[in-house]
Amino acid sequence: MSGDQRQAMLPLPKPGETSSNSQEPRIYGVGELVELVSRRLERAYPDVWVEGEVSNLRAPSSGHLYLTLKDTRGQISVVVFRSAARRVRFQLEDGQKLRMAGRLAIYGPQGRFQLTAERVEPAGVGALQLAQEQLRRKLEAEGLFALEHKRPLPPLPRRIAIITSPTGAAVRDVLRVLEHRFPLSVLIVPSAVQGREAPTELTRALQRADALKLDLIVLTRGGGSFEDLQAFSHEEVVRQIARCRTPVVSAVGHEVDVTLSDLVADSRAPTPTAAAELVAPTLSEVEQTVQQKSLRLQRAISHALQRHTLALERARYGLGAPQARIARGRQRVDELLLGAQLAARRRVRSKGDQLAALRLRLEAGRPSTRLARSRALLHEWESRLKVNINEHLTRRRAMLAKHAATLHALSPLAILARGYSVLRTEAGQIVADSRHVVVGEHLDVRLHRGVLGCRVVERHLPKDEDLEERATLDPPDSEG
Repeated sequence: MSGDQRQAMLPLPKPGETSSNSQEPRIYGVGELVELVSRRLERAYPDVWVEGEVSNLRAPSSGHLYLTLKDTRGQISVVVFRSAARRVRFQLEDGQKLRMAGRLAIYGPQGRFQLTAERVEPAGVGALQLAQEQLRRKLEAEGLFALEHKRPLPPLPRRIAIITSPTGAAVRDVLRVLEHRFPLSVLIVPSAVQGREAPTELTRALQRADALKLDLIVLTRGGGSFEDLQAFSHEEVVRQIARCRTPVVSAVGHEVDVTLSDLVADSRAPTPTAAAELVAPTLSEVEQTVQQKSLRLQRAISHALQRHTLALERARYGLGAPQARIARGRQRVDELLLGAQLAARRRVRSKGDQLAALRLRLEAGRPSTRLARSRALLHEWESRLKVNINEHLTRRRAMLAKHAATLHALSPLAILARGYSVLRTEAGQIVADSRHVVVGEHLDVRLHRGVLGCRVVERHLPKDEDLEERATLDPPDSEG
């Protein structure tokens, strides 16, 4: 054990302990204590590996990564600075199980125990595999692998391009198989198939081959490790295959090797040899195909000939003798001519009726006609008005005479004219009962003409009332 490690393993002074040179206890400031513990912790654990599940992942614009690594027994804060984060070949996500190597320390401003990670690896699967799987999910969500984007391969291509390493075994295998199957025009587009420059060269080779407007492009290489085949799963290569207007066949590695180029290509061959067999048929297969198509063509021609012959016979049968057809045609022409004449007559008659109606409307709309009609109406209304006025005056006069007679009959003046009079007291009250006046009272007598001033000399009461009044004035003598 080195001297620094032995020093780091020494226990820290306990609170309240006194040093050998002083009787007073050593008092630490918070920052001083945190710095002391952090420095000793870093010396004790300069390079430690930790495995756990990612949670609370944060990626600010600074490029640093902050997360929590946890398991069933605890958790620890982790920071991955930008320089280390750039070396991570896959995207970190919550829920991933990772292995991280770095140094332990205490973050002073918060007094938080944390791991400063320098290396990050997925637990249980390699970083390249995880990165490829993440890219596959991303491209699949965009629809690059959808079946509706797959184009059919030409059945008999004439010119094809092979993109591969010109010195590899794959190109030799493809050319050898093509030579024994069907003569094609083959263009070799060289490119690196592994290494750092391989994705860029493959992308450019695909662009050059697609610009030539060939019938087919074969992208191929021989077998290799998972890392050796990574250029064919690079995002730019995959996207360039999707952009190609020319159908693309991917034949990378062996049958068990599956790259993202295999998923996006229009067709996938398990090996370079299988790719050559897929794109180029043999002469015997071509001859067999030609014979089959020739036979089908002959049958189609025979069926078409029979069908047209039968149609011709039916037409001949339906045509009949020319004279009869001409006679029927003449009769049809006569029928059409007669129908046209009748239709023309009906149309002329209809137009004549419309013209007559328009003339009537025009005549009715002339100013002189309208003025004469208006004068006639005015005279008629004047006559009706005079009749109505006379009838109304006659009714009103009769009603007035009736009301006048009624008023005359009910008028007090009419009663006075018959010799009656009206008596009033000096207060103006009408006297209707002799009991309401006294002898000597002055009364006004209203006659039919004029008024008389009179004085009551005597009054006479009705017989029964006179007796009653006397009885009141002269009571009978009482018995002694």
